[in-house]
Amino acid sequence: MTRRSNRATKFTITLLAGLAFTGASASAQQCGGDFRQFLAGVKQEAVSKGLSARAADQTLAGAQIDRKVLSRDRAQGVFKMTFLDFSKRVISGYRMKNGAANMQKYASIFDRTEREYGVPAPVITAFWALETDFGAVQGDFNTVNALATLAHDCRRPELFRPQLIAAIEMVQHGDLNPRTTTGAWAGEIGMVQMLPEDIIKFGRDGDGDGHVRLKKSAPDAILTAGAFINHLGWRAGEPWLQEVTVPQNLNWADTGLGKSKTGAQWAALGVQPRWGQISSNLPASLLLPQGRKGPAFLAYPNYNIYLEWNQSFVYTTSAAYFATRLAGAPRYNAGNPEPGLNDAQMKQLQTKLSNMGYDVGKVDGILGAGTRSAVQQVQQKLGMPADAWPTPALLSRL
Repeated sequence: MTRRSNRATKFTITLLAGLAFTGASASAQQCGGDFRQFLAGVKQEAVSKGLSARAADQTLAGAQIDRKVLSRDRAQGVFKMTFLDFSKRVISGYRMKNGAANMQKYASIFDRTEREYGVPAPVITAFWALETDFGAVQGDFNTVNALATLAHDCRRPELFRPQLIAAIEMVQHGDLNPRTTTGAWAGEIGMVQMLPEDIIKFGRDGDGDGHVRLKKSAPDAILTAGAFINHLGWRAGEPWLQEVTVPQNLNWADTGLGKSKTGAQWAALGVQPRWGQISSNLPASLLLPQGRKGPAFLAYPNYNIYLEWNQSFVYTTSAAYFATRLAGAPRYNAGNPEPGLNDAQMKQLQTKLSNMGYDVGKVDGILGAGTRSAVQQVQQKLGMPADAWPTPALLSRL
C-alpha cells in the first residue's frame, strides 16, 4: 500500500456536475464523458501551461482506460490488521538483512542525503523496503494508462488530472516512456513510489547521469526520498519513535495522538526507554497501538511526517518502528494485549458509538483515528482504563 494512494482519500471531492457530462467542451471537461475528448482537454491544458504539443501527443496518443485500475481503486482496503500482526508480517529477517546491506552499499549517497536534507538512512531504508522490497516489486501497471484512467474517473479528478499533466512534463524531459513505464495502480513510480508531480518537484539526480530515474537508480531514489521527506517538515537530528515501558498506574486518558507532554514530563510519570535516552525537551505522544498491555512508544514530532507519507496508523507506526530497528533498536516487547474485535464486532461497536453521537466516520470495521478517540472517551465515562483499545468487554458494556 503506497503513500499517495492512501493520501488520495483525504482530499475532499467536490465535483461540478456540469463539467463531467459528455457534452462538455474539451477544455472544460474535467472528468467523465468521451475519453478522447477528455484527453484533448488534457492536452489543451498542458499546452496552456507551457508544455509542448508534441510531448502531450506522445503521452496521450495511445492512452487507454484500464479497468483493472478502476477495480483496484474501488476495492482498495485500509489496514484492519493489528499493529503486532502487521509489523511482524512486514518487518522480516529478509528486510532487516537487506536493509542493513543497502545502507552499507549506498553509504555515500545516504551520507549526502542526510547532509543535504537531514533525513537519516534508516528512515529512507524502511520506506524503501515497505514500498517495493528495495525495488523488487514496483508494480506492472502502465503509468500513463493508470493516471489517465483515474483522472477521467470522477472520484478524484482534482488529484489525478494534475498528475497526468505532470507525466506529460516528464515525457518532455525524457524521464518517462509513455509506452513502457510501469508502476503502481494509482500511478506511483519507482523504488519509493512517487507520483509525477512529486518527482518533478523533488526528483534529484543522485548518480549524476542527468536524469531522475527512480525505477532503476537507487541513488536517485534515495536522494529524492530525502528531499521529499525534508519538504514534509522533517526535523534533522531528532528522533521519530522510541519504545518505552509504562507504569500500570498511568492516566491512560493522556495517551494517544494529539495529546503530548515533554519527554521529561513522561519520564517523571514513570515512562522509561527500552533503548536510548528519552529526549527530555521534545514534545511526545504516548502511543499504545494495542492498549496498555501491548507495546508502547513515544512519538516525537518527526513521527508526524510518517502520517504525511501514509495516513494508516498501523502502517506509519510499523514503518517508524522498522526505522528504529534499522538504527539499532531491539525488538519490541509485544506484551500480552487484551483480545481485540473482529470485523463484525468492530462494525457493531462503530454503529453503537455513532448512535451515541460520536463521530467515527464510516462504519467500516477499521480502527481509525475517529473510532480510537470515541473508544477512549467512552472508556473514561464507563470508568474503564481509557487506552483507546476496543475489546469485547467494552462492546459488552455498551
